[in-house]
Amino acid sequence: MKKYVSFIKLVIVLLALVFMYSFSNKRNNSRMLSNNSRIEFLNDNAHFITRNTVNKLLIQNRDTASGVPKEKLALNIIEKSLNANKMVQEADVYVSITGEVGAKIRQRTPIARVAASKPFYIDVKGETMPLSPVYSARVPLVTGNSIKNKLPELYTLAKFIYDDDFLKMNVIGIQQKEDHYELKLRTEDFVLYLNKIEELESKFNNFKAFYQKGLHDKTLDIYKVVNLSFDNQVVCTKK
Repeated sequence: MKKYVSFIKLVIVLLALVFMYSFSNKRNNSRMLSNNSRIEFLNDNAHFITRNTVNKLLIQNRDTASGVPKEKLALNIIEKSLNANKMVQEADVYVSITGEVGAKIRQRTPIARVAASKPFYIDVKGETMPLSPVYSARVPLVTGNSIKNKLPELYTLAKFIYDDDFLKMNVIGIQQKEDHYELKLRTEDFVLYLNKIEELESKFNNFKAFYQKGLHDKTLDIYKVVNLSFDNQVVCTKK
């Protein structure tokens, strides 16, 4: 008899738990969404899209994202609208327990700005990216003719510069010529000459060694061209 009583108690407890879970889940799904939204930028060094813009995309209208039951909210639609923004690399939209709509935003990362009739950035993935109306990135400015035909080469060079702390701090311009590239530095007058976008690590390591010696000897201001086109050497032309 005691076994039956224990079994019945166990069944009652399980049914009560199922009922409480179902009730809680139904209540949670029917909870009205808050008009507030929580926005988190995963790369804080980028400012190409404002919180206000993201908020407008999150709550495009009350019928879509606020003041409606959570179960009726199409999060994937809002997420797609955020990801469609040309400044956004990736967006994750969610609803908190309190009914607050939130988004985690990772913005795109430009590594070079191309001067053209309609200027644009090259981003860290090698794709073109429009300029932002609210923020201008401090990246090398690319100039020249037929730049779009050279985008793969330019991306390789710009990405190498972006990934190198020394070059990222010092290179402010990349000029594309017919058969070579000329790099402009932030604090030096000479032009850095590259004929081919290959063996960049070896060429720039040679340049860094030359640069450090030139700083020590105080001779950098006597050159107008520093040529990195030759194997294992830096060839300089004086002013």
